[in-house]
Amino acid sequence: MPERVYTRPLLDKLGVAPGARVALVNLDEPWFRELLAERTPDVRIGRAAADSDLIFLGANSQKELARLATLRPKIRPNGAIWVVSRKGKAATIRDLDVIEATLAANLVDNKVVSFSETQTALRAVIRVRDRPTS
Repeated sequence: MPERVYTRPLLDKLGVAPGARVALVNLDEPWFRELLAERTPDVRIGRAAADSDLIFLGANSQKELARLATLRPKIRPNGAIWVVSRKGKAATIRDLDVIEATLAANLVDNKVVSFSETQTALRAVIRVRDRPTS
């Protein structure tokens, strides 16, 4: 059986819609900033704005994972925080560490994406039952 080739663009996998409000926190990836700029003009670097659609948090330690709790109030009810960390032998935190940190921040993980050759991304969202009703 031949190996399956995936051709879906990274921004589509990450759910970056045109015009989305995005923040990059502790994530210095110039290639990713350039990619985002092609899709949305509303990209903040270093700090997340209130009502962010997506926050990309670079995290390679427990201390950096702890930031999830302070970022949670910054996302829209149907928004997400992507935790971007090293993968493979270079990883300094495990997937289980990320999952435990999302739960501690009252979030739940629901998707994993290969962010780059060296990094993985795990999506954390607010549970539907915890989202405000309007």
